[in-house]
Amino acid sequence: MPAKTDATKLVSLYRVIKTIRTVENSLTRLFADSEVPGFIHLSVGQEAIAAGVCAALSSQDTLATTHRGHGHVLARGLSLEHFFKEVMGKAGGVCGGRGGSMHVADMDIGILGANGIVGAGIPIALGSAIAHQVRETGGIAVAFFGDGAMAEGVLHETLNMAALWKLPLLLVCENNGWSEFSPTSKQFAAALQDLAAAFKIRYAKVDGNDVQAVTEAADATVALLRQGDGPAVLECITQRVRGHYEGDPQKYRAADEIASLSADDPVTRTEALLRKHGVKADEIERIGAEIDTQIEAAISAARADTEPTYEAAQRDVYTVAA
Repeated sequence: MPAKTDATKLVSLYRVIKTIRTVENSLTRLFADSEVPGFIHLSVGQEAIAAGVCAALSSQDTLATTHRGHGHVLARGLSLEHFFKEVMGKAGGVCGGRGGSMHVADMDIGILGANGIVGAGIPIALGSAIAHQVRETGGIAVAFFGDGAMAEGVLHETLNMAALWKLPLLLVCENNGWSEFSPTSKQFAAALQDLAAAFKIRYAKVDGNDVQAVTEAADATVALLRQGDGPAVLECITQRVRGHYEGDPQKYRAADEIASLSADDPVTRTEALLRKHGVKADEIERIGAEIDTQIEAAISAARADTEPTYEAAQRDVYTVAA
C-alpha cells in the first residue's frame, strides 16, 4: 500500500494545481483579448485530478487527453513557454503553433496528444498500452476522458480489448456532471462502475477535488498495473466551473449551482490541507507569487515569438520528390 501523502508531496502537488489554475485564468484574459486563436476549453475546478494522477507516473509512461486537457499536459511536465506558444499559435510552440489548445502533444514526455473529438484519446491510449506490453517497457498508458465520453463506442471497445489482453491501461474519468450543455444523466443511462464490472475491470471512485484522495488512489492503481494486474478505471467526481467552452454563457445551468462551486474548490481545499500539515500561509503565498512570475514570463516569450510560416506547415503535409 502506497504511503500516505506527506507535507513535502502536498507542496509539490499544490504547485501543480496552482500552476494549472493560474494558467487557465491567464488564458481567460488572453482569449478575451483575442491573443488565443480558436476555441479553448478550460479545466478550472478539475486541477486536482491532473496533479494527482500525473504524480503517479514515471518517465516511460504515456497519456492521451481531451479537448479540456491543459491541466494534464502541464501536470505531465510540458514547459510553460512551449505551452503558451502553442496555444497562442506561435512557431515556437511544442507543435509549431499548429496544434493549438485542443491538440497539444509532446512525445518526448509521453504526451500522445489532446483531442478535439470526444473519446478519441481513449483508443490512442489503448494502442500505447499494447506497445508497452509488447515492448516490455514497464510503462503504463493513461487515458483521460470526461463523463460525456461514457456513451462513446470506443470506450466500450477499449474496455473489452484491455480486459481481454490485461493491458497496462488506466482509464481516468473526470466526471464533472456535464456533457457539453446537457447533464450526463440525460445522455447516458448506465453507471461507469457497472460498465467496468461488465468487463471485470478494477474500478475505484474518488473525490476528484481532494488531491490527497486522487494521489493515493492513483498510486495504488498504478502500482498494480505495473505488476501486470490491469487494466483499471478511476472515476474522479469533480466540477466544471467555466462553461463548455470559454465564452459559453451557461444559460442551461442554474445560477445557484454556479454560485456554490467555490465551496468545493480544489485550490482552496489543498491550501487548507497544507496548513493542516504545518505549511505556513506566507510559504503558500510565496509559491503563488513564484508561479505568477513564471507564467507572465512565458506569456511574454510567446508574445515575442514569430508566427508559423506556410512553408513550414507544408513540409509536414507534402513530400517533394527529388
